Amino acid sequence: MMKFFRPEEDSAQVKFPPPLVYVGFLLAGLLLDRLSNRIPDFIPVSPWIMAAGGIALLSGIFVMLAGTSHFRKLGNNLEPWKHSNQIVSTGIYRYTRNPMYLGMALAYLGLALWFRSSWAMILLLVAILVIRTQVIAREERYLATKFGDEYLAYKAKVRRWF
Repeated sequence: MMKFFRPEEDSAQVKFPPPLVYVGFLLAGLLLDRLSNRIPDFIPVSPWIMAAGGIALLSGIFVMLAGTSHFRKLGNNLEPWKHSNQIVSTGIYRYTRNPMYLGMALAYLGLALWFRSSWAMILLLVAILVIRTQVIAREERYLATKFGDEYLAYKAKVRRWF
């Protein structure tokens, strides 16, 4: 059963654009690599690393675009601080509940490998933790409250990341 919210409350109450989390931590990691020699560069120079970075980057872009285009096509808001019209469970959402965040993480991973940034690799874990606790957790609470059993059944069937 769908719950009705007052218009100002009908959202996951996310306070910032999630892409800024990934971009911010990636840039911080790249900057820390340039400013500090305190941790060893654990990413070797290798064409395989560059290829893996390129594959992760392209995969991330593909997953992000598949998620955003399907979301838009069905008339849902991309911004997590706006209301959700429906549970999206088709397309790429049959395989992951969070393709946009998964895609951003893969793209970040690809760039961190491409630039051989040890700090960016470390900060990727922090970025994922922030997304998980400050965005996904809020969205999941909101969707469970708003859509009830429909969302809980979808959540039980489809994994968060992949």
